[in-house]
Amino acid sequence: MISISTIAIALFASSLVFSSIATLLVRKHSEKVGFVARPKADRYNRKTIALGGGVAIFATMATFIIAGMLITRLLISHNFSFIDSDIITAAKGSLNISTSVWVVLACMSVLHILGLIDDKKPLGAYTKLAIQFVVAIAASWFADIRLELFIENRIITTAMSAFWIVLIMNAFNFLDNMDGLSVGIAVICCSVLLVAAIISSQFFISALSILFIGTLCGFLIFNFPPAKIFMGDSGSLVVGFTVALLTLRTTYFHEGSGANYYAVFMPLVTMAVPLYDFVSVTALRISQGKSPFVGDTQHFSHRMKRRGLSDTQTALTLYLATLCTGLGAISLYKTSLLGAILIFCQTIMILMIIAILELSNKNDKVREN
Repeated sequence: MISISTIAIALFASSLVFSSIATLLVRKHSEKVGFVARPKADRYNRKTIALGGGVAIFATMATFIIAGMLITRLLISHNFSFIDSDIITAAKGSLNISTSVWVVLACMSVLHILGLIDDKKPLGAYTKLAIQFVVAIAASWFADIRLELFIENRIITTAMSAFWIVLIMNAFNFLDNMDGLSVGIAVICCSVLLVAAIISSQFFISALSILFIGTLCGFLIFNFPPAKIFMGDSGSLVVGFTVALLTLRTTYFHEGSGANYYAVFMPLVTMAVPLYDFVSVTALRISQGKSPFVGDTQHFSHRMKRRGLSDTQTALTLYLATLCTGLGAISLYKTSLLGAILIFCQTIMILMIIAILELSNKNDKVREN
């Protein structure tokens, strides 16, 4: 009898293998055609690295989502005795959101193409931002990727959700400034969200989370320091969009379930580290009279490296910080009010530790355009 746990393991393993093979093939092709990231003043890579990792990430996600929808219809149309009945029930339920799935895939495609174009020939920052908002609004409105807790007005929830999606997309785009950073942190954040989805018995969201984690792990094999390939905007936008989707579609609070209402802050606590980087760097650039979208090396990862940490040590330090906030976020589900306050305080203190580690001194030299 094939159980849900068996499918979960198979989904993770197959997506990891598929993603790693796709990444290897893309890397070889990118090096062959010259689609590479060369050393620049506003980047930390000091040697030429292949681009196009986003192609492998998107290809894996798209292939498995399409295959998953086809397999779902097959399971429903045929009565397979070796398939657990819970899987059949979940498959039937997923048909109710099939339209939303295709909308999500279309949004991913637009973002991937946008990023791919920008990786080849940089577009204007506001052009990219405008397209991101259009995609985010479309996903919120047509795929019901909205935060509806406590608010029922569809226009307001769509606007709020679109803002959150664009924020998370750019947060992970900003994080993609050092080997293995954005993808590794995305794996940790999505693992935390997976726990919440499992607790809420959300079969489809759990499956999507597992697929995404496996896909990212397959790419991370080649992106972990020292990176052999970068994902570029064609990958970071898709990664950020998918993380945002999971935060909005995962259920954190059920009336009468025994869970506490402050569990709804779980995604905010989970995303504390990437949001800190985005907000701090944006504020720093604006205070210097520069556009927040102009690349430089003022991210916390760069500052920590200038303190003497290696790329690997920097990545692992920020992985651990994200894991700490993530574990706290998981605890919000059943903790008391006092426990929730302590978790919020712990999250702030973790960010303060990062802030202390990355504080500038007069010897810091920032590379920029």
